[in-house]
Amino acid sequence: MRWGWTREPDPSWPIGVFDSGLGGLTVWRALRRQLPQERLVYFADTARLPYGDRSPEEILTFVRQILRWMQAQPVKVVVMACNTSSALALEQVQQEFALPILGLILPGAQAALAQGSRIGVIATAATVKSRAYSKAIREYSALDPKRFPQPVHCWEQACPAFVPLIEAGQLNSLELQQAAKRYLQPLLRQGIDTLVYGCTHYPLLDPLLKSLLPPSVKRVDPSVALVRSLARELGLWGLRRPPTAPHDEPHRFYVSGDPERFAQLATPWLGFRPQVEQVELPALDVNNFRRT
Repeated sequence: MRWGWTREPDPSWPIGVFDSGLGGLTVWRALRRQLPQERLVYFADTARLPYGDRSPEEILTFVRQILRWMQAQPVKVVVMACNTSSALALEQVQQEFALPILGLILPGAQAALAQGSRIGVIATAATVKSRAYSKAIREYSALDPKRFPQPVHCWEQACPAFVPLIEAGQLNSLELQQAAKRYLQPLLRQGIDTLVYGCTHYPLLDPLLKSLLPPSVKRVDPSVALVRSLARELGLWGLRRPPTAPHDEPHRFYVSGDPERFAQLATPWLGFRPQVEQVELPALDVNNFRRT
């Protein structure tokens, strides 16, 4: 048995993808582009978003609940399409759960280093507080000093207004435009040559962010690098679904909050209206958790 699955996995099993809300759909789209034959199960924890102002204890508890649900589907691998969860919970749950779980931080750091040496990261407050991207960029560049001979610098900027505005469907609002200008200014003053979208919601803002950045600044979406890595790993594990496999089962979408609202907001990004089901996760007393 590979990875200690509770039962032998089958290539026909779907890939599990989860996020706090709409943001993980950017990873979903990358999976559809690069692995079109794979079936996907997407879960959005919309009843408890945003994750960015949650404590590490809360995030870890939420992730454990979601992974237990994913195991029961079953899925052959889980993609943690949430930078906050990747930063705060990935290493812990990789030790606890008997299935492969992939996160965004390391692929994002590697992709950023391939583009430049003065790297800005925009992310949630929780991800920025963890300094996960700075650590990963520093550690990865130190592994190969010949490849990265010049000093590598990284600045992280919290963008707390982005996720609530995106989830509210306010992508063209003046408030969002003003927030984007405010968040980018400190990074531009540092002379960044690369900007990492350190939250899966943020590629949804790419047209706006591109318009505010100098043409010389390269933009990095970690989901692209993550899916490229996943494709290699599935091949090594013998779990790639054959390209000739029948497409007789639709992709599945689940939320912990309002299915109708998620379907409405997701439709423009998916190109179709998804059928969304609600999943009730165990209730938690948030008063038991320390706030960030």
